[in-house]
Amino acid sequence: MDLDCKDRHAACLFKETFCDGGGSLKIWKRNCPSRGGDNRSSVEGITGRVFSFSKGAFQDVLENNYESLHVLNVERNGNIIYTYKGDKGHIFFGLYDCKTRQNEHLYTFEKDLQVVSCSVNSERTLLAASLAQSTKEGRRNELQPGSKCLTLLVEIHPINNVKVLKAVDSYIWVQFLYPYVESHPLSENHLLLISEEKYIEKYHIQVTQEDGNRVVIKNSGHLSRDRIAEDFVWAQWDMSEQRLYYIDLKKSRSILKCIQFYADESFKLMFEAPLDISLSDSGFKLVNFGCDCRQGQEKLSKHLTLCVFTNHTGHSKTFTAALGSAGTHVTKGITFLNLDYYVAVYLPGHFFHLLNIQHPDLICHSLFQAGNNEMIDMLPHSPLQSLSGCLVLDCCSGKLYRALLNQSYLLWFLWNTCLDCEKMAALHCVLSCGRGLRVLEGQIIQWVSENVSACHSFDLIQEFIIASSYWSVYPETSNVDKLLPYSSVLTWNTDIPGITLVTEDIELPLMKVHTFKGYWEKLNSNLEYVKYTKPHLHYNNSVVRREWHNLISEEKTGKRRSTAYVRNILDDAIKVISNLEARNLEPRLTPLLQEEDKHQRLLMGLMVSELRDHLLRHLQGVEKKKIEQMVLDYVSKLLDLICRILETIWRKHNLHSSVLHFKGHGGAAEFAVFHVMTRILEATDSLFLPLPPGFHTLHTILGVHCLPLHNLLHYIDSGLLLLTETAVIRLMKDLDNTKKNEKLKFSIIGRLPPLIGQKICRLWDHPMSSNIISRNHVTQLLQNYKKQPWNSVIDKSSFRVEFLPLNYFIEILTDIESSNQALYAAQGHDNVDAEFVEEAALKHTTMLLGL
Repeated sequence: MDLDCKDRHAACLFKETFCDGGGSLKIWKRNCPSRGGDNRSSVEGITGRVFSFSKGAFQDVLENNYESLHVLNVERNGNIIYTYKGDKGHIFFGLYDCKTRQNEHLYTFEKDLQVVSCSVNSERTLLAASLAQSTKEGRRNELQPGSKCLTLLVEIHPINNVKVLKAVDSYIWVQFLYPYVESHPLSENHLLLISEEKYIEKYHIQVTQEDGNRVVIKNSGHLSRDRIAEDFVWAQWDMSEQRLYYIDLKKSRSILKCIQFYADESFKLMFEAPLDISLSDSGFKLVNFGCDCRQGQEKLSKHLTLCVFTNHTGHSKTFTAALGSAGTHVTKGITFLNLDYYVAVYLPGHFFHLLNIQHPDLICHSLFQAGNNEMIDMLPHSPLQSLSGCLVLDCCSGKLYRALLNQSYLLWFLWNTCLDCEKMAALHCVLSCGRGLRVLEGQIIQWVSENVSACHSFDLIQEFIIASSYWSVYPETSNVDKLLPYSSVLTWNTDIPGITLVTEDIELPLMKVHTFKGYWEKLNSNLEYVKYTKPHLHYNNSVVRREWHNLISEEKTGKRRSTAYVRNILDDAIKVISNLEARNLEPRLTPLLQEEDKHQRLLMGLMVSELRDHLLRHLQGVEKKKIEQMVLDYVSKLLDLICRILETIWRKHNLHSSVLHFKGHGGAAEFAVFHVMTRILEATDSLFLPLPPGFHTLHTILGVHCLPLHNLLHYIDSGLLLLTETAVIRLMKDLDNTKKNEKLKFSIIGRLPPLIGQKICRLWDHPMSSNIISRNHVTQLLQNYKKQPWNSVIDKSSFRVEFLPLNYFIEILTDIESSNQALYAAQGHDNVDAEFVEEAALKHTTMLLGL
């Protein structure tokens, strides 16, 4: 559900979609005051009376004490741990199952204490909780003398023994490790304890079953533990990947370290990387160790805002952003949010940035919003905490959200922004959402068709075709991000207002990677890829371009490649068109994909062949059949997008089938379609992408309608109009032989390849076509002619006209034809002979003399 605001276009880039249906979870909304004293409608989320229980007693207690409800943790499997207080101050622990959407009571602690941290193991048999003395005045000390924090381990299946792990004068945070596969109950659980005294321990907790399903701790008096880290100043827990990041200071130098925990109970130090930041050893900061509100906004502002996001690209980026207007209210502390392919960086009242971490190479693929505009003003102004799975916690209100990019707002932004860099970034943001892609593409195509000339820094059609085709196959295998182009832009030199960017490749010697396994193996390969091989792995059509030109050249000169080779290429093209037609159930308005157009089919088939070989070389471990289908889908998508752009502009201007004939003149609607088709041709030509068969024929027809003859011929000579055999044949048949049309036909025939030109001339009953045919025939006859001694006496009776030079020439042609009769008959010259040449020559001479 969107942010609740009067102007939907001013809504923020987030869409809240958290658990809003199916059974036990209720969503409610309330108004809360915001800056300036006005009442803004808050975002819907989990707060107050949002839970209902299957057991009536729990529901009554919760509804009477909803203000004490507090989200404590979100475990790796998505389950939410929360707590609230009853009438007597007792602490109730509950769990919301994100799969079943049901709530479960875990444990009740019958003392009035404040919960610092809580975690439940994956089997829900053990509960770890850290509790502190309540901060309310007049409360007696419920803890042991000298203790500030009590850390407990509780058997909850069923509720049984309670073990005290720590009773110390410092805060403790707890977190159970979760295995990657939850297929069977574990005999040993592992619990992290993080102390405010700057050490982290790992407890090994063995469990056993008694009396059926009763789970108890084995040897609870002697739990073994390992010291994981100590003397750190900052630590972050990566719940989804089960990694611990922390910073320790060595000789006043900040060293970032990472420990990976594995399902086999082991853990390893993965890497060490020096950081170019200054930290004080007196500070202490935790990130993502549960939903802890103790480190509130005032305390957060005293320490560096630092957050690690997992990304395999192998880049280090430093962004420097200008703040908004001086009159804007300043809220200290920057918020980082993990949004799948993006990281949101947010400073209320000043800026909101969406950093593209999937493709971080160019700054234009990230979206930067600055100042005190409506979008930034609608975002929450309280500290936010980014959790796993795109979950976001509002630390002040206790609301929990699932943050997603709002497609509706991004589309509106796409239509209304003026900067090229923002158009580029918004386009990629929208396509990365991936929800309802075909409908989404239809809306983008509408924007593209009306703004084909609006961007000066990049080709809008190129960018849309490449980016959309990339995102259409990316979900099938994530490894294609290194092998397929995702943008038509290779460099970006235009400044982005208010942003300075410095990019550095991560040097392998500086990052001491101690072991390569899983993600870390991929990270290492990507670092190597960025450093050494990046330009060579992205697919491009350079090989296709060279091979296609070779095939066309051979065709013009009459040479023939292996029949099987050409047939295989054309078969691949047939598969692409079949795949494309199978996905399109609606009838097309434009006459595309209906004609042969061998040249485009060759280009299409060559692209399939080369792209398939490229992916087979580099996608190790992916079966060949899947790669072949991916290639067909990718090339089909390119063609489909072009067809849909043309369909959109055709429908917008309401063109009819009468346009498909050469007779008549073009109006404003036809010229608009011709302009878009010209831009499509320019976009695909530089990338050497195939066009749907029939595109060039339709483009030529519209060109004849819309352009004066000299402009038309200029378009043809410069390659902006490509003459197809189908188009020229239709032109010869549709247009009569008026003086204007004859001039057009002569100009067109003169620009055709010889073989096609001869074929067209045979279809046009005109003296000039006879002249052209005769010239071609004579040229072929005399190519290898060797002069022979001739009888000086010529039989004049065999000629219709007594003209010695012509008679002599025709006799030579007749003799050559007689000696090569079988050859020329096989080449289709049986209807053109010396007599035909003689007649054409006499007619042409008569015309020249005006007789």
